[in-house]
Amino acid sequence: MYSIEQLQAFVATVEHGSFSSAARALNKVQSAISQHIINLEIDCGFELFTRQGRYPALTSQGEQLLPYAQTTLQQHQRLKRSAEQIFKEEHAHLSIAMDEGIPTTHLYTAINRVLAAYPGVSFEFLAASSVDIIELIEAKRVTTGVIFSELNMPTGIDFESVGHVEFDVFVSAEHLLAQNTADNLEELTLHRQLLVRSKNTKTSSFMKAYSPDVWYADNYFVLMELIAAGFGWGVLPTHVVEPMLNSGAIVRVPVRLENLAWHANVDVIQHPSFSALPIHSMLRKEIRDLFTGSKQ
Repeated sequence: MYSIEQLQAFVATVEHGSFSSAARALNKVQSAISQHIINLEIDCGFELFTRQGRYPALTSQGEQLLPYAQTTLQQHQRLKRSAEQIFKEEHAHLSIAMDEGIPTTHLYTAINRVLAAYPGVSFEFLAASSVDIIELIEAKRVTTGVIFSELNMPTGIDFESVGHVEFDVFVSAEHLLAQNTADNLEELTLHRQLLVRSKNTKTSSFMKAYSPDVWYADNYFVLMELIAAGFGWGVLPTHVVEPMLNSGAIVRVPVRLENLAWHANVDVIQHPSFSALPIHSMLRKEIRDLFTGSKQ
């Protein structure tokens, strides 16, 4: 009972609105879809759709069953992908994409541990914005991403929170904002803001434009150089700014009665095709240990 074909026919009919549309989506004849639905209703003991109108409509029992059917199909896809990965031995290559704003302290220790456990593995390392990395994971271009947490994480991506990074608001020591203590945050909007966004012009959920005058860069290091050159103020990870902060080239924006620093969560994300495999689980653990300090 409850075969995968039955559940696929059920979910496809809901998603596409009719038996004929579901048949086209699944590359089957309509009679096969209708029969799968009938068989599923027989197995369940209740009707899934009302059939009085032009298009089938879910019954209350069908609405209750739908999320379970969708979850079962998702798990079935995970099982298929994992089996395919194991069969093809595609896990022999690990591609890691990291947001440039996230410190890579002791990363080589983590890589060495994975390499010791899997001597034949090869690595590829990419740097990109968190938004770009999410798209790379969705496309299976990379197997593991290390990003700043996003509020709108796409469904179907596995993620794990592993730590946090401190951010603050910075400006050139020669900038007008550095000369006096601002009474409130609104004074920042009177000056040009420098902001990070992805190569396809998307901004992170915690990187918002507040000033009417905004310039963009695709990484924090370019942003820092623009800030140091006096082109405007911007939000940066404090560990990235530390050398220029120590030299006095960049300062924290002085604001009265305000502590602007906050911590952005860091996630490790993986496509479900890879996340369940032992080597990817180990890599995820090793990256997590980078932030808990157990390798220091």
